[in-house]
Amino acid sequence: MPSSLDQNYLSVIKSISDRIVKAQAPIRILDAAKWHPEVKEAFFASGFKKMPQINADYYRERCPLGFDPAAKKREFHEIDRDIMRQLGQLNPLTRIMRRTCREYITVVNMLESRGTADFGQYSQELYGSSLDVFHAGDPNVASLGTMLEATLEKVLEHDSMSAGEKIFSSDQAVDFLNGKMQQVFPNSGVRVILDDGIISDAAAGTDYIKVRRDATFNQQDLDVLEVHEGWVHLGTTLNGLAQPYCTFLSKGPPSSTITQEGLAVLTEIITLRSSPSRLSKLVRRVRAVTLAEDGADFVEVFRYLCDHGMSEEDSYVIASRVFRGSTPDGMPFTKDISYIKGFILTYNFLRLAVAKGRLDRLPLLFMGKILLEDIKILGDLQKEGILIPPPFIPPHFADMRGLVTWFSFSRFIGSLSFEKLEADYSHLID
Repeated sequence: MPSSLDQNYLSVIKSISDRIVKAQAPIRILDAAKWHPEVKEAFFASGFKKMPQINADYYRERCPLGFDPAAKKREFHEIDRDIMRQLGQLNPLTRIMRRTCREYITVVNMLESRGTADFGQYSQELYGSSLDVFHAGDPNVASLGTMLEATLEKVLEHDSMSAGEKIFSSDQAVDFLNGKMQQVFPNSGVRVILDDGIISDAAAGTDYIKVRRDATFNQQDLDVLEVHEGWVHLGTTLNGLAQPYCTFLSKGPPSSTITQEGLAVLTEIITLRSSPSRLSKLVRRVRAVTLAEDGADFVEVFRYLCDHGMSEEDSYVIASRVFRGSTPDGMPFTKDISYIKGFILTYNFLRLAVAKGRLDRLPLLFMGKILLEDIKILGDLQKEGILIPPPFIPPHFADMRGLVTWFSFSRFIGSLSFEKLEADYSHLID
């Protein structure tokens, strides 16, 4: 890396970065993997018994890719080779940008294999598996899901934990969120719009949040969307777009989903926007992926969710999320483990950064669509002026005093034995 900012060097970075952004533009993973409304209608009409009729032909006919897969892979391969030719093997940006190119090639391979057994294998390569451990010797994601499920089922039995009534329409949600986004991102062009084609209640894009037209919300739902979709997903996109040279940070590859969703869930929790019912939904997604990886089919996952207190509507949403892109009896689309897995990894990063006094590392989480493993490189690039500090930092990270105070206790608290604590305190609770 040159010690001074050479304009020719910066021009090379910008040129390659822009090529990555342009190359990934037509790739829409969720659009290419979605199940259309008639699938749900048929399943409900069958009394929740008949397996959805989804195969490779369904995706090919109903969810066209909109690009030539072979040509797209060649395009990313050419960018990958030009990175080596123009930046060199040891340049720290080479590692990040080449990984991004290779990951998008895997994405194209995954989308080509929709409705086949290979889809689930590519998904695990991109997003991970419920069998992944957090750290060597630690429990895996599936174990965490099982533990949290048992805890939350007990908590949610308490009347005080019931979710508020969903009294707000999608139009009211759009109005509320538009007002919030104008406060947070003034003069940015950010907007909140209605959409008929998404499976979730809301989803963030480049400069917008889409709200599903037939969705309804309570106040807590709207508060979560403000920080999750707005502060984190939109905020990191806008921060990436603001980068003068590394524009690719505005368009994260699938592996950045783990950090993105983990950071979003963490932000929900530290701002007290989350709730046990919200966390329960995220945990059910992990359980659904785990069951599917263990061989359960769509109907079995749906019934499991219904048997564990979820409505038929919510059970269908989660089960279809897990099997989209695949077949109803195939390996799952594992993206939905990202929320809980990412939360644990991001939480542990924050614990360590605070313990080491490296508070300068925390704003880097909002630099764009990043991976935790790139934090040190991003910090070095910022020092050299190749990256600019993220223009938008959510309030609880912009003023870190409360956050740091909280995390200062976490290392000690985490070292306490829960079994001994349970033995000492049980007479106060039982």
